[in-house]
Amino acid sequence: MMLVILLMLMPSVSAADTEGHLDIYFIDVEGGACTLLVSPSGESLIIDSGYPDNNDRDLNRILHVVRDVAGLEQIDHAAVTHWHLDHYGNHAALSTKIRINNFWDRGIPDVLSEDAQFVNRVSNYRSASQNASNSLKAGDSLPVKSGKTSYGVRILTGSREVIPNTGQPNPYADLHEPQPKDTTDNAASLSFLLTFGEFRFLCCGDLTWNIEAKLMTPNNPIGQVDMFMVTHHGLATSNNPVLVRAIDPRVAVMCNGPTKGGTEGVIRTLRKCESLEALYQLHRNVKLEPELQTPASFIANSGPTQGCQGVWVKASVAPGGREYTVQIGPEGKPRHYLSR
Repeated sequence: MMLVILLMLMPSVSAADTEGHLDIYFIDVEGGACTLLVSPSGESLIIDSGYPDNNDRDLNRILHVVRDVAGLEQIDHAAVTHWHLDHYGNHAALSTKIRINNFWDRGIPDVLSEDAQFVNRVSNYRSASQNASNSLKAGDSLPVKSGKTSYGVRILTGSREVIPNTGQPNPYADLHEPQPKDTTDNAASLSFLLTFGEFRFLCCGDLTWNIEAKLMTPNNPIGQVDMFMVTHHGLATSNNPVLVRAIDPRVAVMCNGPTKGGTEGVIRTLRKCESLEALYQLHRNVKLEPELQTPASFIANSGPTQGCQGVWVKASVAPGGREYTVQIGPEGKPRHYLSR
């Protein structure tokens, strides 16, 4: 009886604290983007937040993963890769439902040429962050807490600037074919390189072709990664092979929609990566033949938007970062992968 009483009096300890895993959730926001990272200490980082409206579809999907799946009571860091509505659309609404401690972005521009409603749309974000969001630039690091397994998040690109082009010569540099200058905010995206022990994860928002080459030629300052969030929903204006082939991911996750992203050319580029063991798609591309995309067992949502359940993909990285699993939804069987 005394043992039972003592156990009842002990403070509860989350699974993350006891196991020391880093969890990464790719939340289905129908062709937008929302990625949630939870470190072993329980510190959380959410990158982008999907579309607003749609009867709060994306907002509710995010809250479900944050609260019900990850068991969080607050978001420590909320970042915006760039100022397109499918990436910052729910930051303000999230802040009314759950506490957000820190907002991060590349700086808020006065206007956005491709969005005539930007000033009005971003006003909610300004209000939620109390006009005090933190600006990030290439070379910065987020102030995340490192534990027994070293943990860090470095910014590689931002506002069309990139980190110094150091490192080994990029053997795929000659694959770059310059494209017309991208004047949209996609090219200004923040890119995040997360390290957890031996594990490395790259997320570049909607970074586009020429800035990818600026980052990766003539040298490769990133090296290779274990997991890659396919850039720009898998659209061909991004995912320059000079970057994708050079980082040579073991696992790639594509945050596409039923009719947005997941293009044949990008999937073909990914398949040329020597180390690629698996490509996960949040959605089946309903316009693309099955043999041209990843196998059905690696696709989280197979139908059109109507009736979609919004199934997520989760990666869980073991202490030390030497191995990790990826599963589709709460009932999915985890598949095991080794870090480099």
